[in-house]
Amino acid sequence: MSKPKKAAEAVLVQSLPMEEGTPICKGYDFNKGVDYSELMKSYVTTGFQATNLGLAIEEINKMINWDGKMDNNDNEEEELPLFTEQPTGVKDEEKIQRPIKTTIFLGYTSNMISSGIRETIKFLVQHNLVSCIVTTAGGIEEDFLKCLAPHYMGDFSLDGKKLRKKGHNRIGNLIVPNINYCKFEDWMRPILDKMVEEQNDDNINWTPSKIIDRLGKEIDNEESVYYWAHKNKIPVYCPAITDGSIGDMMYFHAFNLPEEERLRVDLVGDIVGINSLAMNADKTGMIILGGGVIKHHICNANLMRNGADYTVFINTGQEFDGSDSGARPDEAVSWGKIRLGAKSVKVYTDATLVFPIVVAETFAKFVFQKLIPKQQEKEEQQQENNNQ
Repeated sequence: MSKPKKAAEAVLVQSLPMEEGTPICKGYDFNKGVDYSELMKSYVTTGFQATNLGLAIEEINKMINWDGKMDNNDNEEEELPLFTEQPTGVKDEEKIQRPIKTTIFLGYTSNMISSGIRETIKFLVQHNLVSCIVTTAGGIEEDFLKCLAPHYMGDFSLDGKKLRKKGHNRIGNLIVPNINYCKFEDWMRPILDKMVEEQNDDNINWTPSKIIDRLGKEIDNEESVYYWAHKNKIPVYCPAITDGSIGDMMYFHAFNLPEEERLRVDLVGDIVGINSLAMNADKTGMIILGGGVIKHHICNANLMRNGADYTVFINTGQEFDGSDSGARPDEAVSWGKIRLGAKSVKVYTDATLVFPIVVAETFAKFVFQKLIPKQQEKEEQQQENNNQ
């Protein structure tokens, strides 16, 4: 049976062969049973955001498993040289030993700490798996709030007027009673008094990261992310530290004090700190949950070294409005914030859906399959030596 020639030419266009090695689209076969690790591996060839999630897991495992050798195996194109000089006037910082050789910058917006992702982040910091944190004021204070009183589950549809009359603050489908912030003020006020005293009497220069480290020390609670950041000497940078309840507390504290006696916060000290951390790193990785100031602050620090080697963005932002929050990784390549040829990944999703899965398939496996057995082996060897 003959076909209409014009229609046949349009419909039956001949295909060129696919490039050798092109992955085949295929999902997980549940007839093999329920194997969550294999299920996650199958995401790479499932398509759409499942593929991006699978690639993000692969990218983070590259960060974790880099062996410290300088080579270009991870990149497809020749890279620009790394900057290695020390900024003028900056002393060499004490080398801090971490189990992962890649310098990992972890960034997240405040709603991650408001949510149960706080516990996932705490796991990373507790086990010393990241090199620094960048977050917002809410990402700091809500960790301490939760040490003083709980957040509660609510609903996205709750009426704002009724909640206001009850003194209940809504964060998405979470509820934070206003009394929690009152408890936070009661806890923080004497710490601010002491910090101002140390500033004026002992010439202590307070940067946001020093303030957060001090709060982490004072909370003395193992449920806190920043308790562990203090214990493991992980700097926490917060360039917008006054944009939240912490800023409110600073305002109330300073209101009746003469200007020369108020707490002074040195932002320049921290920009030197985070930029120097990037410049002095052999390899850097960026894991950023959300957008805004935290995303740009980490990316801009990595500009100082011609870009990060590994990058994972997890957010819902779109690029059509020109925002940095919604920008794809390739835009950061154009600025020198991600290195040429680096295989960066953006997952378009709510981070609360996927970040625990990402950690389960990366950092958690590293801790329980490599780090803890290695520590146990070291302790057993030490015990054996002591018995001899």
